[in-house]
Amino acid sequence: MQFKLRTVLVAVALTAATAAASMAGSAQAGTLAINVAFKGASQRAVWQQVIDEFKKAHPGTDVNVSFIDEEAYKVQLPGWLSTVSPDIVNWHDGERMAYYAQRGLFEDLSGDWSKNGWNNTYASTKEASSYKGKQYAAPTVYYSWGMFYRKDLFQKVGIASEPKTWDEFLDACKKLKAAGISPIAVGGRDAWTLAGWFDYLDLRLNGNAFHQKLMAGEVPYTDPRVKKVYTTWKQLIDDGYFIDNSLSYDLDAAQPFLFQGKAAMMLMGTFITGGFPANVKPEMGYFQFPIIDPKVPTAEDGPVESLHIPSKAKNKADAHAFLAFVETPEIGAQLATGLGSLSANSKSPEPDDPISKIGFQILANTKGGIAQFYDRDMTKEMADEGMKGMQQFISDPSKLDEVLAQLEQTRQRIYKK
Repeated sequence: MQFKLRTVLVAVALTAATAAASMAGSAQAGTLAINVAFKGASQRAVWQQVIDEFKKAHPGTDVNVSFIDEEAYKVQLPGWLSTVSPDIVNWHDGERMAYYAQRGLFEDLSGDWSKNGWNNTYASTKEASSYKGKQYAAPTVYYSWGMFYRKDLFQKVGIASEPKTWDEFLDACKKLKAAGISPIAVGGRDAWTLAGWFDYLDLRLNGNAFHQKLMAGEVPYTDPRVKKVYTTWKQLIDDGYFIDNSLSYDLDAAQPFLFQGKAAMMLMGTFITGGFPANVKPEMGYFQFPIIDPKVPTAEDGPVESLHIPSKAKNKADAHAFLAFVETPEIGAQLATGLGSLSANSKSPEPDDPISKIGFQILANTKGGIAQFYDRDMTKEMADEGMKGMQQFISDPSKLDEVLAQLEQTRQRIYKK
């Protein structure tokens, strides 16, 4: 009797599934909807390659992929997760992931971690992938931040070696400016590019333990240590070491200053290397952000990119299969190359690209901790306000005290501390 009943139920389920499939093409069984955020053509291309390889390995699964520019993606993601959700999204580890996990919008992937052996291969990024002891992210790549520079311009103005200390860095800036070259390009219209400067100045002056307390809302913005970050930054602005009108340029518009030899350096993540023109690539070097206080343990930004299954995904079976496919050493290495990053998979081969190799060494030798990045280590609302404050500061550095007082009011409102 049980067998007959089960047979009838299966038959009914199959009939219903067939009817649903014929009525709703986009939601039919075997269609996997993936939304991918990307910066630049090279990032889009490598994701397309990986998705094409997945389709070959899973011929019964149709994949519907939407590529969205990263800035637009950030705005649209909350809407997708709470309404009609794709089956896979790419996003970021740390606070950025926890924000959605806490609200029940990301699927618990702890079972995938156990079943696929990720606890070992992704040991270094497990903490950043976890919220309250459960894993909600599948890490793909992470990347180093540091100073990109034009080797030919350094040579031209007589900078003998890569600056390791703050004094050496200031001396290099002075020589470049005297030769009519802007020492530093920055695309301040994208506020997160400024956040990289805040992170590194804070990490070098105050260390990662203080930085993380500030990110958690436990330190007033009027604290003298926070002000010191801004006054150190202000010195670079006052000395004219950044390109003029930096708030007019986003990252894409700021990079040509470097490519055309109008600016010599840029603080940025290694993900931009995929977009370097062939004629410029041999002239590009990369060094660790200089040490300001040798007594402060050296920490770095090493943000982790990740894949997630939204809780409201319709095709979770194929979504789990996609994660298992991507989270292998081979695909990790392929993504890392195309994204200008490092594979988060510890079994992936070391990168061949010289800049990625330097980034790998910087992160591997870090003793003072690895931060996720300003707007990934902090709640979104405070990060947004903090980055607006940075733009106000760049626009008029004399308003520093007003900016910090405003940020402190915001901190008290958000964190109730």
